[in-house]
Amino acid sequence: MPAVQIARRGPTVSVLAYEGMSAFEMGIVTEVFGLTRPELDVSWYRLAICAPSPGRVRLIGSAVLQTDHGLDEFAAADTVIVPGVPDVSGEVDPEVVAALRTAGRRGARVVSICSGAFALAAAGLLDGRRATTHWQYAERLHRRYPLIQVDPDVLYIDDHNVLTSAGSAAGLDLCLHLVRKDFGASIANAVARRLVIQPHRDGGQAQFIEAPLPPSPEDDRVAASMAWALQRLDQPITVDILAGHAHMSARTYLRHFSKATGDSPIRWLIAQRIQASLPILEDTNTPIEKIATAVGFDTAVTYRHHFSRAMRTSPSAYRRAFHSREQSG
Repeated sequence: MPAVQIARRGPTVSVLAYEGMSAFEMGIVTEVFGLTRPELDVSWYRLAICAPSPGRVRLIGSAVLQTDHGLDEFAAADTVIVPGVPDVSGEVDPEVVAALRTAGRRGARVVSICSGAFALAAAGLLDGRRATTHWQYAERLHRRYPLIQVDPDVLYIDDHNVLTSAGSAAGLDLCLHLVRKDFGASIANAVARRLVIQPHRDGGQAQFIEAPLPPSPEDDRVAASMAWALQRLDQPITVDILAGHAHMSARTYLRHFSKATGDSPIRWLIAQRIQASLPILEDTNTPIEKIATAVGFDTAVTYRHHFSRAMRTSPSAYRRAFHSREQSG
């Protein structure tokens, strides 16, 4: 008899829809967790859009969302996401609070985007924890819930099974972080490429594109020099070397690089080297000293310093958290 193939079932994710919400925050969640991704060859997420009352939910702009899922399904998922609240000055729906507490008690991963932190706070899930929200709301969150250690300067905070993100777009950073935790850096990077965003942004940094579309011949040369550097991260690369490859003086190159990316060449190089080290940390047992050299840092001390600043953890701690099951076994 032929072997029976059992369909793999991925982790479940639920997201809360509420009256008057922006479709953007909902779109972040559905884009990352709702699309099927057969090309990745993993058991992808199963997403449920839920509402306090199943049925029609009116969004900004008179759009209407229809869902059959209520708060029971919302509280039952492996990962529960609140993409905002209707009013940061008002009370959170008691039924939503109860559902979040139920999810928290059974060990679900509870996540907020932007003002959604107020819902987690109302449920008591942020008491005694570090958390963040949109910078506009940070002081209000702190005053209203003084037991929370509010940090307004980061894109997101991972406090074990409770995670919060800053303003709306930072929800993308947090969702990619969840993918990285669940499936590893290579899968998260693949999703980021499909979204045309960076796999990881430093906290508080403005978004920048790895190789921006060049608006001028000079920026075209900058983009070419960046692509050249990405293939040689293990080699010594200076501003003078990059400028020479772009056929510019160092001063002209710095000006055009900043205009094209919003960053400096050295900071950009450091970020790319950190990114290049993540799959090595996850998928191999290569010593930290050799990883540092492989991605272009002079010493392991320098690598650890820049890694900690960018990732807010050490390379060793990152490896413990994200090392693949195959390698750990």
